[in-house]
Amino acid sequence: MYDFLEQIRLRPGMWLPGGSLHHLQAMLLGYQVAISVHSINEPHDFWAFSEWLGKRLGGNNASFGWAADVERNTPDDSTPLEEFFRLLDEYRRDAARDSTLAAGTADFPGIEFMDNTFVTLFWRQNLLTEAELGLKDRGFRMVRLTAGQWLTERDMHRAVAAALQFPDYYGHNLNALNDCLGDVACFGPYDESPEGTGLVLSFTDYDRFAAACPTAAHVVLDIIADQARRAAVLQRRLICLVHSNDPNIQFEPVGAMPVMWNRSEWADANRQ
Repeated sequence: MYDFLEQIRLRPGMWLPGGSLHHLQAMLLGYQVAISVHSINEPHDFWAFSEWLGKRLGGNNASFGWAADVERNTPDDSTPLEEFFRLLDEYRRDAARDSTLAAGTADFPGIEFMDNTFVTLFWRQNLLTEAELGLKDRGFRMVRLTAGQWLTERDMHRAVAAALQFPDYYGHNLNALNDCLGDVACFGPYDESPEGTGLVLSFTDYDRFAAACPTAAHVVLDIIADQARRAAVLQRRLICLVHSNDPNIQFEPVGAMPVMWNRSEWADANRQ
């Protein structure tokens, strides 16, 4: 199909009288029907492109389809056909990038939460749950901590020490946390649970702990980021997921990297 579209791009006057996108839409629909009726195994993703167009242009027009959407959004210095091919090229670049990312994710489980920083923020609970389930399905050991219950730094130390089975000599201070978490991240768990692909620390309601103990809350994430980087050098994985009820929460950089929102909520508009 893409080869066919390139022929149209080169000689639009031969294929499309008047350069009408509605003629092109009808032609492509007929093409898809034909290969389906004749059971021709030609992989293509033009339906995905149509859906992408609808989202890209603010919603697909149910009555007239993508041709009307493109025409309605064509700038004054272009034509609908030129705009169609510009959008097609943009879509194919996006699809190629997503395909590369998907392949990388399959080869390196959890890489989507490690490519920018090892600490990732979440606002919507359903996105956090999806991330947790996806990582568990790929073999990660999941440790979930309810940070909203921590009114003091001591509360945090008790919870983390219990969840990760820190030894009795754990000092319940930030230096001790750095040492014991480093052991877990780089060499293995203190308890007997299987390590799996890696370790995920998932904090819920972290904004409440940050409000109660702002310095400690930042240092904890900084320690995790540092130890995750050390673990990566040893070909081990430590990931931190941080849920906040405040969609505008910000932290100073951790592990010399900023704490960033997950990809679905990266833009401010997606947290409104």
